[in-house]
Amino acid sequence: QAHVVESGGGLVQAGGSLRLSCAASGSIFSINATGWYRQVPGKQRDLVGVITSGGRTNYADTVKGRFTISRDNAKNTVYLQMNSLQPEDTAVYYCHADLVRTDYRVNYRYWGQGTQVTVTS
Repeated sequence: QAHVVESGGGLVQAGGSLRLSCAASGSIFSINATGWYRQVPGKQRDLVGVITSGGRTNYADTVKGRFTISRDNAKNTVYLQMNSLQPEDTAVYYCHADLVRTDYRVNYRYWGQGTQVTVTS
């Protein structure tokens, strides 16, 4: 089994910051890419950014320069630092971990349950 859990969401005023965490746990052999997505009601889930096992990052144009993804391999945790938040950043934020389990050596994408981020003007 493997699990992915997000945390750190909440309510913040425009211009503020939040840091989300994405922790993977279970029978993990390796973690490859980890990504963040966000979704508002009635719309598709959009990519925010990804980080590879080697630490390379890629971001959506809408968050470049404001959001930063980092990872702590020892903790199997990835962080999404969000600065200069705007009301349009309001969404449920989901992370996924592309990982290989020790008992099932196939790369598979595990999703978290999501965490709400609300930015007020």
